[in-house]
Amino acid sequence: MSDLYSGADLFSELDRLQREMASLFGGFPSSIRSGRAGAFPQVNIGATDDSIEIVAFAPGLSAAELDVSTDKGLLTIAGERKSARPELSSGTPDSQTRDAIRTYAQERFTGAFRRVIELPQNADPDKVQARYANGCLSITVGKREASKPRAITVQ
Repeated sequence: MSDLYSGADLFSELDRLQREMASLFGGFPSSIRSGRAGAFPQVNIGATDDSIEIVAFAPGLSAAELDVSTDKGLLTIAGERKSARPELSSGTPDSQTRDAIRTYAQERFTGAFRRVIELPQNADPDKVQARYANGCLSITVGKREASKPRAITVQ
């Protein structure tokens, strides 16, 4: 290996290439276990014997700004996150200050978003509950009765 890339530089370059490939191909997850890097909102996905548990981290929104839906085995979380900078009209004295602000870095995501998560076949789309509190959207998707584990009595 040449001295051109150190180990850390090589991994950061590979990460950049992976992000570019994901953006080229739409970045939709291929299963419940995968997602694209840098997506908003970030999600944690887990399961119990009775349900699939999804937590989406979406601070700065209200429950009314979130749209959660299921269709053909896909769970969609969509909405729009507004800018944290207050909007000022052009006639106010503060508008000159606003025009003078130059943003050098912005790490907080703003704008429209849409996350699509492919649910497993044992998910029951009629048993979905969603609640939003403290910046976390918690979604519980029940499992079909036939797919739940059950003990078999040996005779």
